[in-house]
Amino acid sequence: MSLIPATILTGFLGSGKTTLLKRVLAEAHGQKIAVIENEFGEENIDSDILVSDTKEQIIQMSNGCICCTIREDLRATLQLLAAKKREGLLDFDRVVIETTGLADPGPVAQTFFMDDEIAESYLLDSILTLVDAKHAQQQLDDRQEARRQVGFADQLFISKSDLVTAQDLDDLMHRLKHMNPRAPQKAVHFGDVVLSQVFDLRGFNLNAKLDIDPDFLKDDDHSHDHGDHADHDHHQHEHGEHCDHPSHAHGHHHDDVKSFVFKSDRPFDAVKLEDFLGAIVNIYGPRMLRYKGVLFMKGTDRKVIFQGVHQLMGSDLGPAWVEGETRCSKMVFIGIDLPKDILLQGMEQSLATV
Repeated sequence: MSLIPATILTGFLGSGKTTLLKRVLAEAHGQKIAVIENEFGEENIDSDILVSDTKEQIIQMSNGCICCTIREDLRATLQLLAAKKREGLLDFDRVVIETTGLADPGPVAQTFFMDDEIAESYLLDSILTLVDAKHAQQQLDDRQEARRQVGFADQLFISKSDLVTAQDLDDLMHRLKHMNPRAPQKAVHFGDVVLSQVFDLRGFNLNAKLDIDPDFLKDDDHSHDHGDHADHDHHQHEHGEHCDHPSHAHGHHHDDVKSFVFKSDRPFDAVKLEDFLGAIVNIYGPRMLRYKGVLFMKGTDRKVIFQGVHQLMGSDLGPAWVEGETRCSKMVFIGIDLPKDILLQGMEQSLATV
């Protein structure tokens, strides 16, 4: 049986997760989707698309999808669904896990890596985060859960953008970009989003063609001198702070979730890098939300795809460097109050000596 793709749908209270989910379920895409909800609250999936309720809380929907509430832990629920699929008792193509608005997506994502049985049945495709344009700035200021949800995202959907001014939306998108530059952003109206932006994003698939967009921290309308990160001396400000923005800018938001990038055209020494990252995650792992990169390693002609979530990290060989292609490493770190200077210096010291 091929691996079952899984998508985590997160976002703060009232951000529109269920609206987007209902839109996806109602679309004529021909896929059968298993939905796991942390709980049935006021925003539960409409009762008119639910057909039957079993003792195990697995509910068949009229469009062939299924839905279940979590009465035990997520691991047990995923195992139950996979077992029923193997036995031919349930037919579904993929899983969507809708978290509560106050959930930290980290432990949900880790479930797919820490349990061998889950890892043998499922492929974690991506984490989608809904952001409420009207209330996001305040939520991001006040609630670490909201900041974590942004930091973990592979794709950001901004809801309720019609309720704010164009300037407010621009400020929010700029703030989100500096919290998590690797996640594309899209404003969505009442969950209206094409399926290709929801499924098969391969945000967690190490074997997928993966490259960090070389322009993802390029100067936008708000000017920053990012320069060459191999020389870090002139890049001491944290993104979103001490920047020369107009008066409407978000510079006063001192988000504890921040991102920064390491770049170098020198190859890494594999042993040095493994030792450094191993030591770092032992100390700062709980604060390291996502770290991901394409690395130039000494001793191989192939790109090394690397990523981690909290203390869990892994690497895989990617495609070969093409003849004439500039070999370089790009690694993005997204975390809570991470010691940027220590991380950048340690990465620099993990490069191979010529």
